[in-house]
Amino acid sequence: MRKIHIMPDTLASQVAAGEVVERPASVVKELIENSIDAGASRIQVDVERGGLALIKVADDGTGMCREDAILAVERHATSKLRKASDLSQLSTYGFRGEALPSIASVSRFRLVSCEMNALVGTEILVDGGKLKDVGDSGNPPGTQVEIRDLFFNVPARRKFLRAQATEFGHIEEVVRVAAIVRPEIAFTLRHGDREVIRLARTSRQIDRIADLVGLQVIEHLIEFDGHDADSNIHVAGWISEPGFSRRNRRLQYSFLNSRPIDSPAVGFALKDAYSGLIERGSFPAAFLFIEADPASIDVNVHPTKREVRFSDSRIVQRLVSTSVEHSITRKINRNIPSSDDLNPVMPQYSVDANGSGSSAVNVLSGAQDVIREAYEDSNIKGISSSTGDIERQLEVNFPPGKTNPHKILGLLGGRYLVIEGDVGLVLLHRRAAHERILYEEGLKAIESKGASSQSLLVPVTVSLSAQDFQVVMENSEILTKLGLRVEPFGENTIKVDALPASCSDADPAAFVTALTSELCEGGSRSAKRFSEKDLVAIISNRAARYSEAKSSDELNALVSRLMECDMPYCDARGRPTMIQFSAQELARRFGATSSK
Repeated sequence: MRKIHIMPDTLASQVAAGEVVERPASVVKELIENSIDAGASRIQVDVERGGLALIKVADDGTGMCREDAILAVERHATSKLRKASDLSQLSTYGFRGEALPSIASVSRFRLVSCEMNALVGTEILVDGGKLKDVGDSGNPPGTQVEIRDLFFNVPARRKFLRAQATEFGHIEEVVRVAAIVRPEIAFTLRHGDREVIRLARTSRQIDRIADLVGLQVIEHLIEFDGHDADSNIHVAGWISEPGFSRRNRRLQYSFLNSRPIDSPAVGFALKDAYSGLIERGSFPAAFLFIEADPASIDVNVHPTKREVRFSDSRIVQRLVSTSVEHSITRKINRNIPSSDDLNPVMPQYSVDANGSGSSAVNVLSGAQDVIREAYEDSNIKGISSSTGDIERQLEVNFPPGKTNPHKILGLLGGRYLVIEGDVGLVLLHRRAAHERILYEEGLKAIESKGASSQSLLVPVTVSLSAQDFQVVMENSEILTKLGLRVEPFGENTIKVDALPASCSDADPAAFVTALTSELCEGGSRSAKRFSEKDLVAIISNRAARYSEAKSSDELNALVSRLMECDMPYCDARGRPTMIQFSAQELARRFGATSSK
């Protein structure tokens, strides 16, 4: 008896809809992309009940004649492809010919379209994949698609949808993504009677981004640009300054030939570029636009078309990473951060769910509190320098091109070096400076023969949990390069033979336990291989707690070594190493002019 049969067209469309139409936001994405391909200059999206009751997308594009409108709801009908070679030269969003028939198979579907000079338009009604009616329409030029009762005939899919607010949140994100990459198109999004987004057309991409994320984010963005001549790949966009980050990736957008994509290569590139500049577990804001030869990429990986493949992803990763690193270096090394500048390198910022920035660690306020406490204390106990020390005013020999010579006045509160400069007062955080020095020295050591270590007279054994043991052993090769020699010594136990030279004063067991805890903090404790930069940052943070500079010569050397760093103004976690108060700022705070 025959067991294999051909599925009915309606059922086949519903099966295909499982990949194309995951939720209401998927419908909005496909319809907006069709509108863009049709040359629309205005797109309006109306939604009710999170997209379950109604999704309506209207545009002023080229429209369709009756024959094309009827074919548009047939499976595998498309105007984008005619032969196999066209797949390697795609310049449009849609091309598979699956979106409209898949959507129509799981909803009550209405399409109205009219060409520019046509006397009448065409109206098509489809109910659950079955064509119900074709007639005339008096709508203006363009196309309008209405989707009602989404998944009414697929209750299993409807059951797994989230709350209306959640589903609308996904729809709003789809509109934002499309609006970012297409600033020349006006967008409107309405949810019920509420207008959520209204964006006018603009010629500048950064203006559109500002409209969507706010000026408080734009103020902390750095423009970057890069090109690889061999592969003819170009990258450009805006990324956030090191002190501006958030705990998720919601401010990271990547586009390839104007198509929104999810690319591991881009994610790894950003992580590498910001390693040592922001805290682990934080993510920079990024708006990346990649242009590449369509023949060198494959966008036909998944029906959603978000996943792409590069002929050589390493080129893209390297180009993005180096371009971002160069732009950050140019920005940070331009001048010493000042309290007047509102430079985001100074405070560590976080961004709330609405995209607004707030100071999570206001270093400036903390420094002002220390100064005020010391000033109110008649003995000024916080300053460790004697009068003789201040009179000597230690000279700091800064490398050429970094800044002018400064004079160390003393140590405030055991934490901050007080330095007099030509432009005012500088407070330098001693431990943060030490951490930056150790971090850059660690990176150079890995690139060469490895960091120096201090062998232990008596090796120490440390018992760990099974997960912690696995994490340490997964990263033992890099740890050895950094001067920490460990090897397995029985079940879930390691033997420590040597510590990094910078941590020679540390208690070996306590150091390894603390290091392991930091490796595993924040999320899953399952074993993972950290990048070299991650491990250098973690060890530098731990090592900076030991052997702090205390004598005049040591403090002098600390500042000189810091200014020899490639990026001396923030530690390995993106927090500032120094703050500058200009002479004008000090005069203003004392109620005087700079001339008095």
